[in-house]
Amino acid sequence: MSEVIISADSHVMEPHDLWSTRLPEALRSAAAVFPAPQSGPGFDHHPGGSDPHARIKEMAVDGVSAEVLYPTLGLRLFGIDDAATQEACFRIYNDWLIDYCAVNNDRLLGIPALSVYNIDAAVAELQRTHKAGLAGAIIWQTPHPDLPFTSRHYDKLWAAAQDLDAPVALHILTGHNYTKKPNITGTDVIKTAVNAKMNDTLNGLFDIMISGTLDRFPRLKVVIVESEIGWMPFYFQQWDYYFRRFNKSVEFPISVPPSEYIERGQVWATFFNDTVGGHNLGWWGQEVCMWSSDYPHPNSPWPNSLKVIERDLGHLPGEVRAKLVRENVARLYHMRVPETVAVG
Repeated sequence: MSEVIISADSHVMEPHDLWSTRLPEALRSAAAVFPAPQSGPGFDHHPGGSDPHARIKEMAVDGVSAEVLYPTLGLRLFGIDDAATQEACFRIYNDWLIDYCAVNNDRLLGIPALSVYNIDAAVAELQRTHKAGLAGAIIWQTPHPDLPFTSRHYDKLWAAAQDLDAPVALHILTGHNYTKKPNITGTDVIKTAVNAKMNDTLNGLFDIMISGTLDRFPRLKVVIVESEIGWMPFYFQQWDYYFRRFNKSVEFPISVPPSEYIERGQVWATFFNDTVGGHNLGWWGQEVCMWSSDYPHPNSPWPNSLKVIERDLGHLPGEVRAKLVRENVARLYHMRVPETVAVG
């Protein structure tokens, strides 16, 4: 394969002491403490996680020309209960990410992290980071119980994101969910990794849609990140069915079935190792789904991404595959598509 490949969901690996060394001393006690990385298997041994120069070389090994970048350690910070501490942590992360991506802005597109306890502060940080070259935004997928997505608390952020054409990402493992409970063991390891994680994704997306957010802000785009896509046709079919079934007896805040938001291009999703989703793409989701590598996490197919793409998408016509591996993500983030890289 000689086509240009862009990953819609990859990750940086923040220095473990990024926050402990940069946070004001008064806020350090409320922030997470991350141990120094250990040598051995896992994503810590990839230098590119924290070194953007090394990352460009590692991308070439995988045949990937550009990447959209999300946090790693920073995902846990969405569960911080103290608003001031979370805002400070994310500002530190965003500044670090700006410097990281500046090494090659055509190939490294950073997504800033926003604390949304104080929505005015969130809007200001969104605007600041966009002026500095970052794109879109990531917020918690599982909100604080006092701030559900069905409330109007987020309206100023939705409006700002719409005005900036900044897609808002809901990434797995973010917010006030099971990830705040330590020591998950036994069969619960699978139960949470699949069932609980999927439940967080479904509820976050559903609440944003059913509350009328996407009607009130018709140019707002929401990106479901790292939840795969094989489930999506089924759930949207079921949501549509019950919307139509109860629409005459229940006063819904929306006037169209949920799948309409897919058709409008307001709901997008990433996938990286989803054979079921690959088969569905023959008839569904070709305009809003985006391949990703999840690099440098253990789930990533690196350095065999091209083989996985061929396995899951090789049956599709070339013009469809081009949308999924490059054109959709470039259109979503207004990226300049770089030249292909040589596979090392």
